[in-house]
Amino acid sequence: MFGLTPDVLLGRLLVIVLGIPIHEWAHGWMAHVLGDDTPEHQGRLTLNPLAHLDPIGTLMILVTGFGWGRAARVNPYRMSKVKNPRVGMALSALAGPLSNVIQAMILAIPIRLGLLSWLPGTQSLRLGEVLFAAILVNIGLAAFNMLPIPPLDGSRVLVGIAPPKVADFIESLEPYAPLILVFFLFILPSFGIDLVRWVVYPLQEFLLKALFLW
Repeated sequence: MFGLTPDVLLGRLLVIVLGIPIHEWAHGWMAHVLGDDTPEHQGRLTLNPLAHLDPIGTLMILVTGFGWGRAARVNPYRMSKVKNPRVGMALSALAGPLSNVIQAMILAIPIRLGLLSWLPGTQSLRLGEVLFAAILVNIGLAAFNMLPIPPLDGSRVLVGIAPPKVADFIESLEPYAPLILVFFLFILPSFGIDLVRWVVYPLQEFLLKALFLW
């Protein structure tokens, strides 16, 4: 939506130091609340970006606005506060994208309340561009991660609500998750089937419009 200006890069950097760490922390925090101590033992119950950033995913966010962090590992069978481990996994998975939506809502507050108008014209425009770039990436991360394909969060949410046979099938795909992701994101688009463009972008646009209507 924007060119790669210094202000857009600053907005994306804001997501790198806040959006990704909070996303991964949210996965671990929810698992911890449900009784799983795995994230704590792995040092993931922190907002320190160094604990959560993936080098390639970070570079992708800076360059393209889409990327990823280092996945927080959780163990649904240690989530003793829920009866069904799949439900626990779904709640932990949902926490990440939800955190990005909440961050986008918070970042939108100065724009929605007209607070930027208190600044001189140039500063107001530049800060607005920084905030909107960060909002756009956060919404994009939420939309992308909710795709119901392994290893994305959406597949784990789907496992938690799907009938057992469907959930079993989705879980059986987990060992092949990296290949599946490459297939959907790179191979299919080479044949004119662009999942990101057809699904993620419209969902991102819908969430963005909803964000500025709340």
